[in-house]
Amino acid sequence: MSEPDVRLTAWVHGAVQGVGFRWWTRSRALELGLTGYAANQADGRVLVVAQGPRAAAEQLLDLLEGGHAWPPRPGRVDKVVADWSAPTEQFAGFVER
Repeated sequence: MSEPDVRLTAWVHGAVQGVGFRWWTRSRALELGLTGYAANQADGRVLVVAQGPRAAAEQLLDLLEGGHAWPPRPGRVDKVVADWSAPTEQFAGFVER
């Protein structure tokens, strides 16, 4: 398995817990060939950590921000705060935490 190119860390703000958002994110990330996780945070945000090719991670970020997707993104996203870095760990698949 080759090393991922980039790590996307995104904090998704809005009504994104209890609406299937993590499942939807997992499905889109797997379709794009990314690894990582989506996890609910105590303050109501969802933390998304995705690793893989830069183009795939950028596509996931676009979808998180409201880009066209099928099925449509659940919940309501008010903003996404994203950070790009080098991968720091290896993930097996993409999971909901």
